[in-house]
Amino acid sequence: RPAALATLRNICRDLIRRTEDGNGIGLRLTAVRHFIDAATQPDGIQDWFRTGGVPGGPELDPELRWRILRRLAVLGATDEADIAAELARDPSATGQEGAARCRAALPTPEAKAAAWAGMFEDDSLSNYLFTATAQGFWQPEQDALVRDYIPRYYRDAKAVADRRGPAIAEAAGRYAFPQFAVDKESLHLGEEFLRATATIPALHRKLTDQLDDLRRALAVRGS
Repeated sequence: RPAALATLRNICRDLIRRTEDGNGIGLRLTAVRHFIDAATQPDGIQDWFRTGGVPGGPELDPELRWRILRRLAVLGATDEADIAAELARDPSATGQEGAARCRAALPTPEAKAAAWAGMFEDDSLSNYLFTATAQGFWQPEQDALVRDYIPRYYRDAKAVADRRGPAIAEAAGRYAFPQFAVDKESLHLGEEFLRATATIPALHRKLTDQLDDLRRALAVRGS
């Protein structure tokens, strides 16, 4: 993973340099987005966030600001105070979702516990905020922090799906699934769960698809 991220950063950095003349605006924006997602050190993207723009453009719109802040959260380079300040700056529905992603991505046991409780215990959480929280929760860089949640996932996903119905079941199966855990233990857990447990159809379908993708990913890694 570190080597792959380095390759992505190098490609994106090159594309950003090549579009400094103002040509390829769409290409430049794509490169900026993926450079943010591949960052393993906070310094460069933190500078963009503080100044409000990438040198040579673009200026940071709310989507890019939340994207940077989420990556900074993953890297442990921001905190709840920064998230709250950004939410005050952008209190829209999109801002609420951005804040939920960032809070769930913070690399602390307390943040993970709060995010998990929000998804699987707080039935007042909207579908949109459930999805955003799930998108922030599982981070490959935080394997040691979230590994113990993998066995809990199946039981808690079934419970919330049974209580809240197909829409949340779909979100729980699609976004809250631990896709980062490409290993035989995770696959075995999921297969055993589906064999032994009756779930509502929406969750069963999505888990079947996710486990099929996981099986394929394992096969690719072993080839």
